[in-house]
Amino acid sequence: MTDRELTDKLKGHGSAQQDVNQACRLLRDRGVIMRSDRPIYNSLPAIRPLSTEEIAVPPSSKVTKDADFSEETLKQMLNAWLIKEGWETRVAWGYTHGVDIEARRGFKHWFIEVKGKGSRDAMRVNYFLGILGEILQRMDDPNAQYSIALPDMQQYRRLWQRLPQRVKQNNSLSLILLSETGIPCFL
Repeated sequence: MTDRELTDKLKGHGSAQQDVNQACRLLRDRGVIMRSDRPIYNSLPAIRPLSTEEIAVPPSSKVTKDADFSEETLKQMLNAWLIKEGWETRVAWGYTHGVDIEARRGFKHWFIEVKGKGSRDAMRVNYFLGILGEILQRMDDPNAQYSIALPDMQQYRRLWQRLPQRVKQNNSLSLILLSETGIPCFL
């Protein structure tokens, strides 16, 4: 719904919508809703939130073939984990421009770019190269941590291993692998 539609339903037709606009922005920043900018439209994420039992399962390095590992699914999984760990997050849902996930906890600042599973090996190579380019373009804070997040797949693990250690260390760059558990594995 648009802010106008929400305001009309909640406060009555023609009421001022500033409060609803602010509330929707806050809910977007917390990862509860998705919000497009033009036209402004608010919606719930297309996937269900993880249950406490699912979050408590130990990480697995194996991905099931029928799991949905779209970019949006991975963002929601990672966002849920970050919030559970005490991070404040801002997530770029859908086609929103900017860093996919920006997280803050105290004086710590963390930028995370996310890519989904892809349907073919060649596509995953392109995703990997693309995500590296995206995160490198965002590295303007020397005190921040930078990560790329991908589904936990052997191909992504091999591509990460081939990336020179010097590149990873000099750029404070880490890899986050996500499996169906929603608990990240860090490399």
